[in-house]
Amino acid sequence: MNKTVKSRLLAASVAVSMLAMSACGQDAGASAEAAGETVTIEHAQGTTEVPANPETVYSFDLGVLDSLDALGLEADGVPEAEYPESLAKYEDGKYTRIGSMKEPDFEAISAGAPDLIIISGRTAGSYEELSKIAPTVDLSVDAATPLESFTEQAQTLGRIFDAEDRVAEKLDALNAQIEDTKAKSADAGKGLVIMTSSGEVTAYGSNSRFGLVHDVLGVPAASDIKAEGAHGESVSFEFVKETNPDLLFVVDRDAAMGTRAEAASAVLDNDLVKSTNAAKNGKIVPLDASSWYLVGYGLNNLPAMIDAVTAAL
Repeated sequence: MNKTVKSRLLAASVAVSMLAMSACGQDAGASAEAAGETVTIEHAQGTTEVPANPETVYSFDLGVLDSLDALGLEADGVPEAEYPESLAKYEDGKYTRIGSMKEPDFEAISAGAPDLIIISGRTAGSYEELSKIAPTVDLSVDAATPLESFTEQAQTLGRIFDAEDRVAEKLDALNAQIEDTKAKSADAGKGLVIMTSSGEVTAYGSNSRFGLVHDVLGVPAASDIKAEGAHGESVSFEFVKETNPDLLFVVDRDAAMGTRAEAASAVLDNDLVKSTNAAKNGKIVPLDASSWYLVGYGLNNLPAMIDAVTAAL
């Protein structure tokens, strides 16, 4: 073999080796890039760069915990709360306690070094402080557009955790369930949603925390409730009598919070309430307190909430 041929073969060999080394370097770089991949998330309080598939997740929102459970995922840090049976696993001490549902424990959160913090209405005021610790997103459900807002929340979780297909399947089933209930609700009579707490009664209408009944499921409202959002309108038993709902949906806040107070059934056991069409027709409907008051919109919980309304129609 002459020197010219040897030189060409050597040059080719070196070139192949350099290409191989370059390819290895590119693969390593791609892996490193994937490890640091982020997702841009728009939420109730702005836009945040969030790690894709974050390893350590803290969530103050029980609805989000419910959705994560539906997707086969879970959080690492959770608040002190009265957890419903569906989320009872979070009572285990292996999960980091990050404060109450309204008051974050900033020291515990900082020590845990989470990759992502998820908040909602009850902790919305702590957004800026929590954002100093880790990427934080506010996934509150907007009472004015609950279904649209929840759909966006669920799709956001799908993007963060690479679960978009699973989320889409859940939402498709949910929308079919809603349409089925709406078909039954139009002729079921007028409904009123009330919450009892320490013997007091609060009514909720459209665009409220329990607006699901009217705004999403189509149950006609028995009265035009003035207050919106989380607090509702304080009402009397005379108001309930005059409104005379055909369906009376009842949330017992004391039961949800685990406080020792008179049960909703006892609070409503009076002649004024008994005079309503709802009472006469056996349509006073107790709603699961934890499900409706604490958890709310979640991919597992929302179908259960809808089932409770459907069963009453």
